Amino acid sequence: MHFSENEGIEGKKFVVTGGLGFVGSALCLELARRGADEVRSLDPRPSSPWSIELKKAGVQLIRGDVCEKKDVKKALSGANCVFHLASYGMSGKEMLQAGRVDQVNINGTCNILDACHEAGIKRLVYVSTYNVVFGGKEIVNGNESLPYFPLDEHVDPYGQSKSVAEQLVLKSNGRPSRNNSGVRLYTCAIRPAAIYGPGEERHLPRILSLAKMGLLSFNVGDSSIKTDWVYVDNLVLSLIMASMGLLDDIPGRKHPIAAGQAYFICDGAPVNTFDFIISPLLQKLDYDLPKITLDVKHALFMSRIIAFIYTLLYPWLNCRWLPGPLLLPAEVYKIGVTHYFSYLKAREELGYIPMVSPSDGLSKTISYWQERKRREIEGPTIFTTFLVLFGMFALFCAAFLPPLGPVKWVYNLSMFMFRSLWMTRLAFVAAVACHVGEGIYAWYLARRVDPQNALGWFWQTFALGFFSLRFLLKRAKREDEFLREEGQGLPEGVGDEKRAGNFFEKRVEKGCCNVQFVSDVSA
Repeated sequence: MHFSENEGIEGKKFVVTGGLGFVGSALCLELARRGADEVRSLDPRPSSPWSIELKKAGVQLIRGDVCEKKDVKKALSGANCVFHLASYGMSGKEMLQAGRVDQVNINGTCNILDACHEAGIKRLVYVSTYNVVFGGKEIVNGNESLPYFPLDEHVDPYGQSKSVAEQLVLKSNGRPSRNNSGVRLYTCAIRPAAIYGPGEERHLPRILSLAKMGLLSFNVGDSSIKTDWVYVDNLVLSLIMASMGLLDDIPGRKHPIAAGQAYFICDGAPVNTFDFIISPLLQKLDYDLPKITLDVKHALFMSRIIAFIYTLLYPWLNCRWLPGPLLLPAEVYKIGVTHYFSYLKAREELGYIPMVSPSDGLSKTISYWQERKRREIEGPTIFTTFLVLFGMFALFCAAFLPPLGPVKWVYNLSMFMFRSLWMTRLAFVAAVACHVGEGIYAWYLARRVDPQNALGWFWQTFALGFFSLRFLLKRAKREDEFLREEGQGLPEGVGDEKRAGNFFEKRVEKGCCNVQFVSDVSA
């Protein structure tokens, strides 16, 4: 089925739950671009990295929770179509909060369905997940005929709750409006693969954070493991086509073609996650690659231990000081077991064809992260940081504290190395002087190379010395080489300021950064 570009969009009112998220914001912007009369975002967050751009596009940002009926009713009033993207529990600590997962994914979906019924809304597109049919068993080129994975066999509450919610949505298809007997609600579900693209909030930030700290020491499964990914623009395209597939005024059709249907959406090119995304990304960002490969059996054993520990810490899962779990069982299955699907049904019924190829999507994603890294302060791994800080503290204790308790061991070691207390104190003072000097130099250099983070470079280098400074020196060398290379074509007499002024523009032209870059944050 093929539709015109703006079929069912121009002059219509849309609501996107989770509209401040990665996919939700992209969908809102695309709806506005295609001429929607009104686009509303329903999201509990007060803001996100996309808020400014959404406001400029005329999107109404409604702060509310899908778990609150009054918020849902207010947001959906008068709408023609709803995209339900809001969810909870996809990754990290959220995966362990079963109560909140069910509340958002199941109760929230029920509130959306009830509000659609009361408001006489005709179209509801639900964003589901592969996990409604996948639970750790291999699937090769699967399709929509696969049965739902048994609810009691899911290893995480997210997959279980999304399965329940999807079935509720599809069973509500054709439900007549409460106030208008001539209006029916038509529903469909989109099951996307793992989503990637510039600004993705769930998977890549976690991986890169671990890599930056030096904690990404292993990968799961060998290179024969294949899974699906979908670029964000391709997913947004499929969502819009699904909404068109729910139109009930298409000549020659009694019922919308997508009504009551589920569709798998992907880029159509199964890949090994590590080889396709993680390895190229780490290499381009100068992070170390994992040196150990764990099979699924051992990774599951480790992840279950981690899950048990975090279960004991349940009361503190929402605390910012508690880091996210390294790996959980559901994540082991996602990356360690082959499962990919065909989007043939979506192509035949909706006309969906991926517009962005995997190679182009990966290139844009890497460019985004390269530019984002360039705007951040780089530093050593958590192990190096600990050793430097512990070493300075131990030297201070040996030099100025009485040799009692644990300090005695440090004192004896310092006597062995420096032979006298006077030399130990001199070594500490010299180390502090070096750190201060390196910190001042880092601040001076950062004013030219990274002015917005100059103060941060000072404090980090003051604390870690050359182990921090070397990252700034490397960045300065890299950007100086780039400027010299690009500056060769400028007329003689053009100064460094002119060359530097063209630096960002040249990086954009060469594809070194994403021109739609948005500052840091993570449906």
